[in-house]
Amino acid sequence: MLARAALPALPGVNQLPGVRKSPARDFDGLAYRRDQVVVERARVDAYAAVCGFPRKDTVPLTYPHMLAFGLHMAIMGDPAFPYPAIGMVHVENAITAHRAIGVGEVLDVTTEVGAPRAHARGALLDFVTTVSADGETAWESTSTYLRRGRPVEGEPAPGLVVTDPPTGGVEWRLPADLGRTYAAVSGDANPIHLYPLTAKALGFPRQIAHGMWTLARSVAAIENRLPAAVTVEVAFKKPVFLPGTVDFAARQDGSGWTFALTSPKDGSPHLVGRTSPA
Repeated sequence: MLARAALPALPGVNQLPGVRKSPARDFDGLAYRRDQVVVERARVDAYAAVCGFPRKDTVPLTYPHMLAFGLHMAIMGDPAFPYPAIGMVHVENAITAHRAIGVGEVLDVTTEVGAPRAHARGALLDFVTTVSADGETAWESTSTYLRRGRPVEGEPAPGLVVTDPPTGGVEWRLPADLGRTYAAVSGDANPIHLYPLTAKALGFPRQIAHGMWTLARSVAAIENRLPAAVTVEVAFKKPVFLPGTVDFAARQDGSGWTFALTSPKDGSPHLVGRTSPA
């Protein structure tokens, strides 16, 4: 699926019927869905182990994104979607869990994306996912991607601002194969995460960690302090190169938490986020 979504980035191939992309000016949205998706114990446990969550009878807060990732790729691979998947940069993510989701539950998953929004460096696209059971929403998220290049019309909206994110904290050492390990449980085998050679082919000096792994690992560090109904918002900043070392810090602010993943060298942020009761 990822390979198909990447075809529009290949010169020549991107003009073939079924691959050629429609103009951005004509795009007003797409929606894909999966019905009757069973939450499988083996998949949940594998994901939890890679991301630092304990084994439980409910899924990690970030896990439902795994159920929607194939829908994200299907939308990006659709000729009606105006941009190739390669080059889409995940810049923000917001998750709201309305309740805990149990292992073994049967869920319906929908992802939709609307027309591009204005951004100073190109266009923003919001992939909105809803996970429901028996017609009631249990979990939802918005994954915001930036497509650099020609801007779209409109006034750019401000992105997520996290005031005074914490620095320092606990040091995490990340192995070189982390991207491959996470790809195995998530299905996200984007070449920028796998090997130095594949990352260099796409402009990176070596492979980088998945943004959704940095989010999951950060949430895992504070999940036992969060209510069952909670909203988590993050902005992805500088990439985390692998192997590498990062600092994680969290601070309670009123009824929520503010957290950050930063560089031990200079404190520059890789991820900043906050939580609030839903």
